[in-house]
Amino acid sequence: MKIAIVEDDINMRKSLEIAMGDYKEFEIKTFKNAVDALKNLDDSFDLVITDINMPKMDGIEFVKELNGRYEVIMMTGNATLQKAIESIHLGVKDFLLKPFDVDDLVNAIRREDKVQTVKKTAKKTKTKKKNSGFLGTSKALEYSLNIANKACKTDASILLLGQSGVGKEVFATYIHENSPRAKKPFIAINMAAIPDNLIESELFGFEKGAFTDAIEAKAGQFEQANGGTLFLDEIAEMPYAVQAKLLRALQEKEVRRLGSSKTIKIDIRVVSATNANLDEKIKNGEFREDLYYRLNTIPLEIPPLNKRKDEILSIANAMAETNCTKYGFDLKTFSKEAQSELLDYSWPGNIRELISVVERAVILSETQEIQKDELFLSTRK
Repeated sequence: MKIAIVEDDINMRKSLEIAMGDYKEFEIKTFKNAVDALKNLDDSFDLVITDINMPKMDGIEFVKELNGRYEVIMMTGNATLQKAIESIHLGVKDFLLKPFDVDDLVNAIRREDKVQTVKKTAKKTKTKKKNSGFLGTSKALEYSLNIANKACKTDASILLLGQSGVGKEVFATYIHENSPRAKKPFIAINMAAIPDNLIESELFGFEKGAFTDAIEAKAGQFEQANGGTLFLDEIAEMPYAVQAKLLRALQEKEVRRLGSSKTIKIDIRVVSATNANLDEKIKNGEFREDLYYRLNTIPLEIPPLNKRKDEILSIANAMAETNCTKYGFDLKTFSKEAQSELLDYSWPGNIRELISVVERAVILSETQEIQKDELFLSTRK
């Protein structure tokens, strides 16, 4: 397993190099800061271990730049609850407080190695397209995938429509990975998760001194996605004032950072998504009609899970296996009654709800066979 350790404290860095040198199963490469790491990380690395408080770029920003390409373990000597929560939201697997025993770090690495081994084994047995992200199939899904397969070979803008939790980001990723831009960046941004006053700087970037807290220049999501795909989730939540700037960027194929007089040429493919009624928002003056037509070259409706029942058991079994591995349990399966309960339930929260229900059942079930009552679905009907 090849591991990158990013630590600005030279004593800590050297100590980790020496201590980890005793474990021949690990190949260690250290970096003194996140900027150096970003320049040198490639596909040969399996795991990144990073400090949080570092010069030039802190660990949180570093993880955002990695954009899910590597699994990450965080370490810090003065963690705050906010940073711990933020790192978990970014998908960080473990959070170690300094000083820690090397054994604790090794155990965390081995847990991650076990998960990655299972994932690699699972990939070898798949017959679907690489990284499809879909855990089952149904007629309704295949219909939507047929449209996606035609659209992904082009550069046309795609608008993903459907209820919350149906897997719009999975579709966006699938479109990118099966497009001519597959080897370029895939950048996803959720409009609903960013404060209104930060969306413009997040999208277009800013120069040093552009506003009070702009202590250094930062590239926006458009620049980071250059050559690849930019996924704009919850597009209906974008402030009206920013929509005009987004439209201009798409039309002119250029952006301008806040505080800059220079424009930057961009070459991206935009995939957007919403569960809102954009026609209604246009009538209410909340969404620009011209932007809607720019984003909606190819509309793709993703059906809810209750229209894709053939996928339910495949998804449930896959997530049960994933969670058993995650928590160190022996493999658990669903009883016939539990399977019927899964198929009969209406799933208002769609795939996201199914994933949550399965995880809870795996944790709370008393035996290797998950029973109907351990799904706790009867109280939801």
